[in-house]
Amino acid sequence: MQTLKLEEKWDKTFAKSEKVEHTKVIFHNRYGLTLAADLYLPKNSGEKLPAIAVSGPFGAVKEQAAGLYAQTLAEMGFLTIAFDPSFTGESGGEPRYVASPDINTEDFCAAVDFLSCDERVDPERIGILGICGWGGMALNAAAMDTRIKATVASTMYDMTRVNANGYFDSENSAEARYAKKQAMNAQRTLDYKSESYARAGGVVDPLPDDAPFFVKDYYDYYKTKRGYHVRSLNSNDGWNTTSSLSFMNMPILAYAGEIRSAVLIVCGEKAHSRYFSEDAFKKLEGENKELLVVPGAVHTDLYDGGGKNAIPFDKIAAFFAAHLK
Repeated sequence: MQTLKLEEKWDKTFAKSEKVEHTKVIFHNRYGLTLAADLYLPKNSGEKLPAIAVSGPFGAVKEQAAGLYAQTLAEMGFLTIAFDPSFTGESGGEPRYVASPDINTEDFCAAVDFLSCDERVDPERIGILGICGWGGMALNAAAMDTRIKATVASTMYDMTRVNANGYFDSENSAEARYAKKQAMNAQRTLDYKSESYARAGGVVDPLPDDAPFFVKDYYDYYKTKRGYHVRSLNSNDGWNTTSSLSFMNMPILAYAGEIRSAVLIVCGEKAHSRYFSEDAFKKLEGENKELLVVPGAVHTDLYDGGGKNAIPFDKIAAFFAAHLK
């Protein structure tokens, strides 16, 4: 595996829990990329544990929301890892800051590989949890990987849909897609000539007065002490400009209706992204599928609680406990 430089000091956006043990770990996916993760283990655990792999949001790092989810679920009795997807954060992969619907789905399956081989884990009790754009990746992984026994998608985005159709499907036409493809393919040529990759920019800063609410919502998280992190793409210069190309051409939820394992989709009542969750839930089949709408919550309230404990951790833990047994 690639040698990674991992930060050993506590540099999370949330306080360290005294109820769990924290270590840095690495694992690799089937494309040979090395991923970095934080592992959270309940203290004084003596038997093989159910395990959960956590990632997201899209453009975030494991020191932000994913780590909070992982640490909290470890406090509730699960062995957890929060990992940085390929090409981002402390994980390996070149060029940097590129996303892929295939490789990033594989990242979840690689996390299951790692957990399945950890002697502290019961390999028959492994779940995954994806936040925001990684909620959609988690559903895609669950449709493919039969080792995944339970999946939670929190405040999810379907990144293939939003890239192809725009926000709220406002650009859902062949003409609009063609214009975006033209611009990104022209950028590919420029990138190749310059031997570098232009960045799309993270959350806009300074915030315009006329910014839509969801942009203000992101700013309040990624650009303030609440959620800023030096390695977060959304907090800084964003993804490579051409990253969206593959997402426009590869819908990730095509086989969501074939997921046999348990799924819980959680979204905020007032989240701009709510339609992704509700439409994804409509694709699911079986009595082991649930949709939970959190009253009053906006999108980023489910990143860190929004100062009002909006993340339904008790419900999420109970769901995993019921289906990882």
